[in-house]
Amino acid sequence: MERARIALVGDGHSDSGRRRSNPEVGLGGKPDLRSADELLAEEVLAGAEPRLRRAFIASFGTERAAEATAEALAWGWEHRDRMAAMSNPVGYLYRVGQSRSRSRRQALLPRPSRSALPDVEPALIGALQDLPDRQRTVVWLVHACEWTQVEVAAALDISPSAVSTHLARAMSSLRRSLEVEQDV
Repeated sequence: MERARIALVGDGHSDSGRRRSNPEVGLGGKPDLRSADELLAEEVLAGAEPRLRRAFIASFGTERAAEATAEALAWGWEHRDRMAAMSNPVGYLYRVGQSRSRSRRQALLPRPSRSALPDVEPALIGALQDLPDRQRTVVWLVHACEWTQVEVAAALDISPSAVSTHLARAMSSLRRSLEVEQDV
């Protein structure tokens, strides 16, 4: 059974293209020999990249986040057949990048100068660094990356109730450290 292929077809002068089912013509009029699985994998990985990058910044800092993201995406491309059957491929890729970067772990969230983050409470970075690793990662993924607690649980291989507990304890600790009595 031959699989359908999808090609992006544009006018040649802009990046905007529309999807058209055409197994013979790709960009620039050249044959598009990619399979539907490859095109789907490209789409999934393209959507996963910004989410993974933000999550790895929280876990490893900005310098190592690019490396961990690249490692995870490379693994995802090499194993695209396995990823097609996964219910949460982004969570799995997070674990791949995390495990491949674990041996090279350095200090998390280096303290920036006050002028580097004018819109952030200056004491927040220090308060985040004082949290246990798991709590800091949960807070970052939920609040900065806007992941659901279920997505965080899948990515960290813990239960959703454990995510909720880590989040509650971290937020309580942050409120105490920053002397905040209620959410704003």
